[in-house]
Amino acid sequence: METTIVEYDGRMLARLEDDDRVFEVTFDTIEPTDVTLRFIRDDDRVGSIYNDDGTERTMARLSTARDGTDFISVEVPKEFVAELLESASETGRITDETSLEGYRLRVL
Repeated sequence: METTIVEYDGRMLARLEDDDRVFEVTFDTIEPTDVTLRFIRDDDRVGSIYNDDGTERTMARLSTARDGTDFISVEVPKEFVAELLESASETGRITDETSLEGYRLRVL
């Protein structure tokens, strides 16, 4: 599995690529809640990371502009989520650090 998490063109780019999936999102900030991370770009929610089946599976969901499809969703490893949060926190892209700690306790 290959991951890329970098600042690019004024935003953060997060990409996960494996033999059976690709997930990529660009965002300005991450808005954490107790069990969900929301990706915000230009003041719009463009995707999220949430837990499915309790804390067993961590899913990444992106909004799409395709007709008939509101979103696409793929499973992402918790290690990717932890790396993403570390980078976003270091670059000041987390909207609420207290909520982030709650997310880490409940999900990671």
